[in-house]
Amino acid sequence: MNSRVRLDKRDLILAKGAEVMTRRGYHGAGVQEIVQAAGVPKGSFYHYFSSKEDFALQALRQLYEPRLQRYEQALGNAALSPRARILGYYQELVEHFARQERPEHHCFIGSLSFEMAELSPAIGAEVDAILQRSADSLQRCLLQAQALGELRADEDCGNLASFIASAWQGALTRLKVASNARVLDDFLQRLQRLIQP
Repeated sequence: MNSRVRLDKRDLILAKGAEVMTRRGYHGAGVQEIVQAAGVPKGSFYHYFSSKEDFALQALRQLYEPRLQRYEQALGNAALSPRARILGYYQELVEHFARQERPEHHCFIGSLSFEMAELSPAIGAEVDAILQRSADSLQRCLLQAQALGELRADEDCGNLASFIASAWQGALTRLKVASNARVLDDFLQRLQRLIQP
């Protein structure tokens, strides 16, 4: 079997398995259900993953590396001012949810962190590393905004980045619970007031 086919099968198991695990939770998603969703035999799972925990770790990396790269690119777009980059990025996300007939959000990292962060130090550390990398990207953009006078000179950009990232995760959790995009509009309005001279 060539390496491309092997990689495609692994990617398929990761993608379909992550959907199952997001919907049913870590403990509710059995290996059998994951392989059924991917349409592969059970042996294929253990060919690529040593355990369900190993699968969850690889799925986190597979799903969030492209998202982190898109976030870093958006916040590094030199064609826009730093403040415009941040507000534009979150505005696009809010508009995405507003276009849905019934706004909903299925968050793999959120589901895993609530269920497994304390039970699996490896998963907890991976989730924290992903969230920290996101906050670090935001902090760099906030520092640029500060240098250009778009943010108060006495603002603690690290603390602000952490607060914004946590507030966004909280807003997504509320969206999942209430299926009402208004909470995202509230987030965006507050963000606009937070990021100003």
